[in-house]
Amino acid sequence: MATTPAEEQAPGLPTTTHSEEPAPGLPLPPPKGLAGDQQQPRRRRPCVLLSFAAARDCLLRGRFLSAGLRPFSVRLPSPAGTSTVVHLWAPPRPARRPVLLLHGFGASATWQWAPYLRSLLAAGLDPIVPDLLFFGASSSTVPDRSDTFQARTVKAAMDGMGVRRFAVVGVSYGGFVGYRMAAMYPEAVERVVLVSSGVCLEEGDLAAGLFPVADVGEAAELLVPRRPAEVRRLVKLTFVRPPPIMPSCFLKDYINVMGSDHLEEKTELLHALINDRKLSDLPKINQPTLIIWGEQDQVFPMELAHRLERHLGENSRLVVVKNAGHAANLEKSKEVCKSIIDFFQEPAPSASIGGKEVKLQ
Repeated sequence: MATTPAEEQAPGLPTTTHSEEPAPGLPLPPPKGLAGDQQQPRRRRPCVLLSFAAARDCLLRGRFLSAGLRPFSVRLPSPAGTSTVVHLWAPPRPARRPVLLLHGFGASATWQWAPYLRSLLAAGLDPIVPDLLFFGASSSTVPDRSDTFQARTVKAAMDGMGVRRFAVVGVSYGGFVGYRMAAMYPEAVERVVLVSSGVCLEEGDLAAGLFPVADVGEAAELLVPRRPAEVRRLVKLTFVRPPPIMPSCFLKDYINVMGSDHLEEKTELLHALINDRKLSDLPKINQPTLIIWGEQDQVFPMELAHRLERHLGENSRLVVVKNAGHAANLEKSKEVCKSIIDFFQEPAPSASIGGKEVKLQ
């Protein structure tokens, strides 16, 4: 693996970018550590011939490669005795109109964004797709679990890649991070798309019965599943039309391959996100913002979409996707992708027109 400095590196930012070039279709190795790093060892990937999840993961990585994206590992400056590495996919050339795609809880970024790549590229948009910390190949030994730390880390990775201004699309948890980036770095984030992202939730909403879980601990059991029964419950809550049959052997394989790393850290992310959360503490972002929501979302009900639209006012627009749940980005990927592209292609003044709700079939 060649080690090269990132192009147009931010002044004074000692970021190291590793470009990974595996043979097409082969699983990518995790970022190689430098001397003194204290990274948690990653589980060895099962043979793709024996694992459905490993084979699918390999296939999705191949789709990223065939779309022209390449994997990079960006090592960020960290306090003494700690290490932070962000793994991401990006075009090997300087981005034209960069769009940062932030995934939600679940598998790594490749599993959630593969259907969007070619359409975005055809529209003249360059996707940059990181694994958020503790997902995929991104990791940190810094104890901070806040969405602020996630936002700061992703922004530092973008600086390390030489990307100064960009749009952000965040799905679910990725929307929390994207919203925080827009608030913290208004000079860098041009526009925002939030898909099924309950950034306006309050901790009290859980006890009030707005969600299918009653407290943060139950939410962690749902979103960080460790057993096949928990995966089944999650799939049934997030999809309007879940698979009718979900054999335990396949679900165990998925958990082993894609869901067995950083369980404690992911649980801590949820606690940091929800504990003491109040709408009154949420900053109002000024970027033009598109809100996309599945009409039958059971994880983040439509009430949160309307709450967010009221919070942002004229700078936002809500698109409701019919016959879709929380996983609208997967159930209705073509419709969601078209809405994203149309929004980014609008002239800046009209992108912020509010008060209009659009329903997609």
